[in-house]
Amino acid sequence: MEALKEVGEKPAGPWAEWRRGWKLVLASAVGFSFFSVLLAGTGLFFEPLRKEFGWNRSLLSAGPAIATLVTALLSPFYGALIDRVGSRRLALPGIVMVMASMSAFAFASGSRAQWIVLWVIFGILLTTIKSTVWTTAVAGMFDKGRGLALGMTVAGTAVAQAVVPPLGNFLIEHSGWRGAFIWFALGWGGLTLLLCMLFLYDAHDNARRAALKAGKAEAADQGLQLPGLSLREALRSRAIWQLAASTFVVMGLTVGLGIHLFPILTEAGVSRASAAWLTGLSGLAGIVGKLVTGLLMDRYRSNWIGGVTMGITAVTFLVLIWWIDSSAALIFGLLVNGYAAGTKMQICAFLTAAHAGMRHFGAIYGAMSALVAFASGLGPWLAGVVYDTSGNYGPFLWAGVVGCIVSGALLVTLPRYPEQSEARA
Repeated sequence: MEALKEVGEKPAGPWAEWRRGWKLVLASAVGFSFFSVLLAGTGLFFEPLRKEFGWNRSLLSAGPAIATLVTALLSPFYGALIDRVGSRRLALPGIVMVMASMSAFAFASGSRAQWIVLWVIFGILLTTIKSTVWTTAVAGMFDKGRGLALGMTVAGTAVAQAVVPPLGNFLIEHSGWRGAFIWFALGWGGLTLLLCMLFLYDAHDNARRAALKAGKAEAADQGLQLPGLSLREALRSRAIWQLAASTFVVMGLTVGLGIHLFPILTEAGVSRASAAWLTGLSGLAGIVGKLVTGLLMDRYRSNWIGGVTMGITAVTFLVLIWWIDSSAALIFGLLVNGYAAGTKMQICAFLTAAHAGMRHFGAIYGAMSALVAFASGLGPWLAGVVYDTSGNYGPFLWAGVVGCIVSGALLVTLPRYPEQSEARA
């Protein structure tokens, strides 16, 4: 705790925390949105790529699956590195590399091997700006307002989900699918880089600056030592395993739905323009969901808030099974899905910090993110396989109903988390 004392005690009130950390939250939210851009817009490129290259949906869905699998393999190691050096030193070069990798998709030639390689490289580089970077920075700087701060951070995903479908459809229609990749990479990525250069300073950076100011150059590179579970204790924690299982199941199902939602809607007779705006509607609802969920988790039993939020996503799958022809039901279902979308990582981050503390949060949450990345890649691929083998998405949608209910129940039955007041300070 000596490093913390050198930095200085954090203000106790949530508003004092926000006065101090709102710029960090802004940069982290935009960074999270950039991480989500290509994954949120993948469905938009299905039809243009199919027309130009004749690719089926299994191949098109395999791209995000490969990228997320690669990030899954790298996340635990990258999380441990964040614990050591902080978010800024890793995120800034990562943003530049992801911009270059995203731009490279514009040069796809129709080669299946080239397409796979592009996604492998993208997955490797995407690890540098994935959720662990942003949530570790924010969770380490907030205590009383952590739920809302994490909610606003992951709201970046909802912004991407709201903006990318209509914007991407517009770019594809006016600049072609190649131009859309370039615009997303340089435009969105450029804004992200600027904000992070200005505002992405976490507890590690504050500790370094305080040590240097005090003339302790050696202490500036030692990093912070925060209380919490050891890695071995985390491996033995029932709560951590239960949280991991719940997040894995619901992420696989809902990310699979998100990737295939656009084609699901268009095949049901919805026009491309309407489908784009309906998909964006989920993103707008997601912004509300993240903020409301954050506020509720700061005030009430977080496992109940998280469990109910996970479970209600089953409603969306039921709407797409039974009432997809009803405009009112479809809008309601997408609003429900949007409300819950993205809160899954917010809930996971909050409960991980609550049960494990901040001592090894980067490594533990990195392992959680690895499971999430694996599930996020597996879900879209399985949905594509289901469609190619059965001709419809029915079996996948029914799996979504059951899986979301089970995931919610796993969170509701979590034990009370230990008080990590020292770690949160």
